[in-house]
Amino acid sequence: MFKTLKAALLAAACVPGLAAAQDLDRMSSDELYALAKEEGTVTVFSLSSRIARVEKAFEEAYPGIDLIGLDLSSAKQIARVVAEQEAGVHAVDVLYMADAPVVLRDLLAPGRIHTYVPPRVADQLDAQFKAPLLVHRLSTKVLMYNEAAYPDGSPITNLWQLTLPEWRGKVMMVDPTQRGELLDLLTEIALHPDEMAAAWKAQFGTDIEVDGDLTGAGEQFIRNLFLNDLVLVSNSDDLSKAVGTKDATDPPVGFGTYSDRRDNEEEGWALQVANDVEPANGILFPAVLAVADKAPNPAAARLLIDFMFGDDSADGGPAFAPFNVPGDYATRTTIADDPDSVPLEELNAWTINTEAVAENRARIADLIITLQ
Repeated sequence: MFKTLKAALLAAACVPGLAAAQDLDRMSSDELYALAKEEGTVTVFSLSSRIARVEKAFEEAYPGIDLIGLDLSSAKQIARVVAEQEAGVHAVDVLYMADAPVVLRDLLAPGRIHTYVPPRVADQLDAQFKAPLLVHRLSTKVLMYNEAAYPDGSPITNLWQLTLPEWRGKVMMVDPTQRGELLDLLTEIALHPDEMAAAWKAQFGTDIEVDGDLTGAGEQFIRNLFLNDLVLVSNSDDLSKAVGTKDATDPPVGFGTYSDRRDNEEEGWALQVANDVEPANGILFPAVLAVADKAPNPAAARLLIDFMFGDDSADGGPAFAPFNVPGDYATRTTIADDPDSVPLEELNAWTINTEAVAENRARIADLIITLQ
C-alpha cells in the first residue's frame, strides 16, 4: 500500500499543474499577492449578496486586482460550473456556496473544485471545517417570527404547532425545490424521527401514528406541514418582509435565515429567531469556499479565500464584517460572534449531517413533489 501511495505522489509531482497548485497552497498572502497582481482579476460566484461589500474591501486591501462578484444561489452555481466545465469552459475562480451534500457529490468528488486551506488560518480552524470542504461560516435555516407582533416571545414552542388549524396558511418557506438549503432542512427533520415523535407526544399527549407510506415522524411532519397550506415563496426577501414587517397584523412565521435580522433597522423589520422550540428550530449548515478546477486566476483565487477569513482582530475586521452579524457563526476560532447572536452553543438547531442528508434528500424531494 505504501509503495502505491509513494508512486502516486511521485506521479502527481510530475504533473506541472498539480505541482503549481501545491506551491500556491503553501504561499503566504504576500507571495500570493505578487502573483495575483500579474493575473489582475478574480471572479467569485457567491451565495450571498454581501459579496459586494467584500469586493470593496478586497480591492482596497489589494490594489491592482479587480474582484468580480456574481450573486448566485448554490443550486445555480453548481449547475453552471458543471455545464461550463463539461463544455471545456473554466471562467470562475472561487465558489462561495452552501448545499454541501450536492457540492460533495457533484463538484468535489469529480474534481470540479479543490479545497484550499489558507496557511495563515489553518491552526485556527477545527479539523471538521478544513476537510473535505473548507467551511467559512455556519449559517441557518430556522424558524423566524415577528418580535413586534409577539413581544413576549415566539408564538411557536413546538414544531407540531405549525400543523394546527390556527396556523393554516401562516407558515412560510422558500420553495425547497428551488433552494437546496430548504430541502436540506426538511431532510434533516426527516432524519430525526425519534425527536419528532417525542415532540408530538409533548404537544398532543399521545403517541404519533405515522402514515403507512412514510418512514418516521419527521416525514409525517413534512406531510402535515404541506397539508396545512404551507406558503412557498421564491426568495428570502419576500419571506422576511412578510414575517418581519413591524406594523404587520397577525403576521406569519417562516423558516428563514437568522442573519436576515441584520436588516431589521434598514428594512423596518422585527425579525427574531424562535429559539425555544421543541425539538429544534431548524438547521445549521456550512457555507463553504472552494477553488474552481483550472481556475484562470489561481493565485488571486487563494488570496481572496485567505482574505475572506478576516484579519486578526476580534471581529475579523473589514474582510469579515459582512458576515459578522447576528445568526452567522465564524469557523475561525479567533473571531467573536456578534453580541446580538444567540450563542452558538445555545442555538437550538440541528447541525446537518452532510453525508446522511446527501443519501436521503432525493427521497424527501420526491415526497415534497407529491405534496405541492
